[in-house]
Amino acid sequence: MPKSQKKEEILSLLSQIQENPTTEEAIAILRQVLNSKYSVAIARAAKIAGKFAIVDLIPELVAAFTRMMVNPTVTDGGCLAKKEIAQTLYYLEYSNESLFLEGIHHVQMEPVWGGKEDTAAHLRGICALGLVRMNYSDVMNELADLLADPQPEARVAAAKAIAYTSNSQGVPLLRLKVRLGDPAPQVLSECFTALLQLAPQQSVSLVGSFLLASEEQVCELAALALGESRLDAAFATLKNWWEKTKNPELSRTGLLAIAMLRNEQAFEFLMSLIAEGKHIDAKNAIAALSIYQNDLELWKRVCQVVEQRGDMKLMQETQS
Repeated sequence: MPKSQKKEEILSLLSQIQENPTTEEAIAILRQVLNSKYSVAIARAAKIAGKFAIVDLIPELVAAFTRMMVNPTVTDGGCLAKKEIAQTLYYLEYSNESLFLEGIHHVQMEPVWGGKEDTAAHLRGICALGLVRMNYSDVMNELADLLADPQPEARVAAAKAIAYTSNSQGVPLLRLKVRLGDPAPQVLSECFTALLQLAPQQSVSLVGSFLLASEEQVCELAALALGESRLDAAFATLKNWWEKTKNPELSRTGLLAIAMLRNEQAFEFLMSLIAEGKHIDAKNAIAALSIYQNDLELWKRVCQVVEQRGDMKLMQETQS
């Protein structure tokens, strides 16, 4: 039978069982797929095993991962199977550190137009979370290395994993990273978020200092991280910065960040702008609070303040 036909048959079997994959017959099919050589099919089987928490398939998942590590660009192009297997084993709370250590160190360079590309960055990130979950003794050193990974996706995962540790030992790593900077904005954003989770009181002023960065995008990332933190202490930092900024885009972002704090102090400030602020500030405050339109009580307050101001065009302009 041609290879392509055999693969299609295996994929067809998976389609037939995906609605009810926990029967004895379905699990037998999943085992058959995981023991096959078709990485796309293995990836789908691993995803099903994770979705339905089929712990009986852990031995087959581990064995498939090991096979896909041999000549990986041929056996598992794009790292598809290994990523899904690692994700599933993480969900199933697999606790053998060796697989996750192998994964966090794996680099898979594959040919692309004009050169080569590493397709294993996502795998390294998943394995970092796996090591954190099992409280691996040397996890902080692994995460420090991952925070310096060449791939932005892996560095983002490292910052998330450091936050996931809930361990203050990760704070110096994150502080150093933000001080040194990163060419990928999403990495800085994740580091800001992680710092505010691990060391909220000490980190508000540090993240707040980036509101004055020369790059507008960095200012925005710092503001949004402070807003997402929902820390009371972040309100004064954001308010003081907003009052001084002359940049229209940053002004809008600042009010959105304040709204994201979701506390009464922030809401009262935004309501005061709607009631008495300049037209543009009132408009931006309404836009910021519009993220809570499903909060009927809060949105009713917004509408009442707009009505009291006597400028219903504000609402129309915000929604246009």
